[in-house]
Amino acid sequence: MLTLLSIRNFAIVSTLDLELKSGMTVVSGETGAGKSIMLDALGLALGKRAEADSVREGAKRAEISAAFDIHALPEAKRWLEANELESEEINECILRRTLSADGRSRSYINGHPCPLNRVKELGELLVDIHGQHEHQRLLKRDFHRTLLDNYAKANETALEVRKLFTQWQSKQSELKRLQDMSEEANAQLQLLSYQTEELNRLDPQTGEVQALEEEQKILSNAGAILNSGQQIQMLLSEGEESNATAVLNQALHLLSDIEADSPALLQTAEMLNAALIQVEEAERELSHFVQRVELDPERLQEVEDRLTSIYDLARKHRIAPEQLPELKDQLNAELDSLAHVDENLEQLESEVATANAALIEKARQLSKLRSKAAKQLDKEVNEQLAMLGMNSARFTASLSDIDPKYITAQGLEEIEFLINTNQGQTAKPLAKIASGGELSRISLAIQVVTAKTTDTPTLIFDEVDVGIGGGIAEVVGRLLRHLSERAQILCVTHQPQVASQGTQHLFVSKGADTGSVETKITPLTENQRINEIARMLGGLEMTDTTLEHAKEMLTSAL
Repeated sequence: MLTLLSIRNFAIVSTLDLELKSGMTVVSGETGAGKSIMLDALGLALGKRAEADSVREGAKRAEISAAFDIHALPEAKRWLEANELESEEINECILRRTLSADGRSRSYINGHPCPLNRVKELGELLVDIHGQHEHQRLLKRDFHRTLLDNYAKANETALEVRKLFTQWQSKQSELKRLQDMSEEANAQLQLLSYQTEELNRLDPQTGEVQALEEEQKILSNAGAILNSGQQIQMLLSEGEESNATAVLNQALHLLSDIEADSPALLQTAEMLNAALIQVEEAERELSHFVQRVELDPERLQEVEDRLTSIYDLARKHRIAPEQLPELKDQLNAELDSLAHVDENLEQLESEVATANAALIEKARQLSKLRSKAAKQLDKEVNEQLAMLGMNSARFTASLSDIDPKYITAQGLEEIEFLINTNQGQTAKPLAKIASGGELSRISLAIQVVTAKTTDTPTLIFDEVDVGIGGGIAEVVGRLLRHLSERAQILCVTHQPQVASQGTQHLFVSKGADTGSVETKITPLTENQRINEIARMLGGLEMTDTTLEHAKEMLTSAL
């Protein structure tokens, strides 16, 4: 519920801090005093669009803060948690809005900057505004469905329908994909069969091209390799007259005959020994290589033929030869998938039919709950409308059936609240009712009936008593008082019968004590309430009779 509203430099309010209580708070005052300023400011905190001229004249900016106690609002807590906007005080939520004189505006949730659409989302969980000129959730068809499902205690069933619808649509999308694939399958199947047969016949292997190219290079140069290899071997160790090994051994022998203890000679000996080892290792490696080289024209032809086949097929597919093994695996997988399309299609068609049947069955259960609840809602709302002086009005929670082929995530019916305010007229949507006063009273009747199931903690009624008086005004007051047992009520009123039912009374006045016009909102004491009710009853002049009448009205309301 709303616990604190702070206003700074908004319209003709310079400073205002209002502590609000549970129950029913009434707001009254002279015409033109600015009774709606408090509601306008709250609307801005809740995400309403602002005008630059909302800032008090002479001020740089306006600021509005609204604090809410959300300890009994799990949905609001979940929303804050999901959006990572929780307050340090887990049961508190603060909305703040600033307006600059140059038209800039900023909004905050628990100190975090937020776009207006986010603030509006949260605001709809905290406050519901009913007034002649306020766009309300009651004018939205989606809210009609929410109200009816709450009233019917059908929220869990409605959630199951939405889940089943999502599952069915997911399978429908997969089925459409397979059906499209099936239509193309025959054309692709022939091409893929030919391509995979050719690739499988060649059977290219990973790393094969590089190995074949190396082998081809060796085989094509085998004669020159063998000739050069033999010459190198002769120079290294096998030459009869002179070879590197013999020369190094002779040098080492001569070095050992020198009788001198010199570090330079020792280092020379080490270097010659190292050179001898390197020459011997080089000769062994060369020998092993030469032994593997053969003059084999037949093998050379095989390698070249194989490479030609690989190069030709790679060019055909416009890829590098090294990519052929990957292409072979890919096309084989596609061929296998196409081969099983019809089988998968048949299985998926069965799954879609099963999912649709489960969805339709659950949606019909939901329809029964809604249909039964709609009739009871019609009856109770029409009773309340009669009490509110709208005897000719007929409210209908209309359920329009949807063909099961076109079922939606919301079920098998479109839900809309309709009203006809005069006998003989066709019922119309609430949004098309011209009279704001009638809409407010219809909204009041619906809220009274659905209060047991609604989660909205704060309900605001802006002059719902316009155009009524006497006994009907008293009925409105009592209905609001009754509604305040389940939700916090804020009501701007001109009627003493309504004002007398409040548990808290705020008085709006306008003056120019500081040289500029300013609106003040003051909580009234018990005696001040009597005077205000008397003023509302009898005008400017209060008599003993009006004072007694006011006192009696307040006493009877307790």
